[in-house]
Amino acid sequence: MEHHFDTHEETARELVELGNRLADLRPEADLRDIADGLLAGAVHWWLYANQPCEDRECEECAPISTADRRVAELRRLLQEFAQSSDYYHSPTDHDVAHA
Repeated sequence: MEHHFDTHEETARELVELGNRLADLRPEADLRDIADGLLAGAVHWWLYANQPCEDRECEECAPISTADRRVAELRRLLQEFAQSSDYYHSPTDHDVAHA
């Protein structure tokens, strides 16, 4: 499954902007609650968009051909996206060495 890089980046940027707008509209809201809602919606939409086609022999759909395989692919992507994020490491992480 090929992803157009510009579409990927634009979509991610739009989602971040949505999170920022929601946080601005609800300053009393817990940012984690907003983030959890965004993630829940993104997961729901990703699962919808990554249903296998009707061809049971389709090689392109093999990695997502069952619910467990779709979740495994989702976990792989989540790990990849998390590790490439500027926020993956935080100065307040408990495993950060302090001198």
